[in-house]
Amino acid sequence: MKRFSLNQATTKHWPLPDLVAGCVEAGVTGVGLWREDVQAYGVEKSAALVHDAGLGVTSLCRGGFFQQDGWQDENKRAIDEAATLGAPALVLVSGGLPEGSRDIDAARAHVGEAIGTLVPYALDAGVQLAIEPLHPMYASDRCVVSTLGQALDLAAPYPAEAVGVVIDTYHLWWDDTVWELIARAGREQRIACFQVADWVTPLPAGVLLGRGLPGTGCVELRRFREAVDAAGYTGPIEVEVFNEAVWAREGREVLGETLERYREHVEQ
Repeated sequence: MKRFSLNQATTKHWPLPDLVAGCVEAGVTGVGLWREDVQAYGVEKSAALVHDAGLGVTSLCRGGFFQQDGWQDENKRAIDEAATLGAPALVLVSGGLPEGSRDIDAARAHVGEAIGTLVPYALDAGVQLAIEPLHPMYASDRCVVSTLGQALDLAAPYPAEAVGVVIDTYHLWWDDTVWELIARAGREQRIACFQVADWVTPLPAGVLLGRGLPGTGCVELRRFREAVDAAGYTGPIEVEVFNEAVWAREGREVLGETLERYREHVEQ
């Protein structure tokens, strides 16, 4: 329970005040927040609500999408929001290929250059940029960074306190090199965020909402937790699930089941 964090995406339709109250009631001390929801409630108002309740913000999702016009200003706004919330890390989903492009190498190179442009701003704000590799099925439209190795290589030119990586079980479970890459991330002190979700098949149309609560799919979640522990990561463990059936349920019910499954399949 000391490390458990409820990512806001898991209870997507639970209003932020109710989510905060539910976490306090359940003894949860950390929450991962999403920019759209925070903006809708008000950034400073959200920060006050969460911190007055004694909760810590473990991450803010998301920045990135570097193929879009205006990416620099938008990511600076995201960094500012993370700093206001007291979030130590801004999760970056790099974005897909530019319109009409097939050059994935150039797109990845642009991601690295874009992150480098943001590093001084992030350092001044005290926010770590956290590169999240997504499963390769998202490479064309959402994220050209598909492996932990690619994320670490993109982070390497920059100070670890400025640029880290996200380890998300849903996106990385399939990669047989992930265990040595987690160890490398630990040696380089790059683990900024650890997120947990299960892989449930068949995937739904559009594939984005195929995540499951811990223990409902095929991922060795405990093995991931043991690997990040061995790499020296002692920070929060966020459960982040995108699933229509989960979203349709009452927030407190989902949180209760999430905690039970976390204890059984991740913590123990």
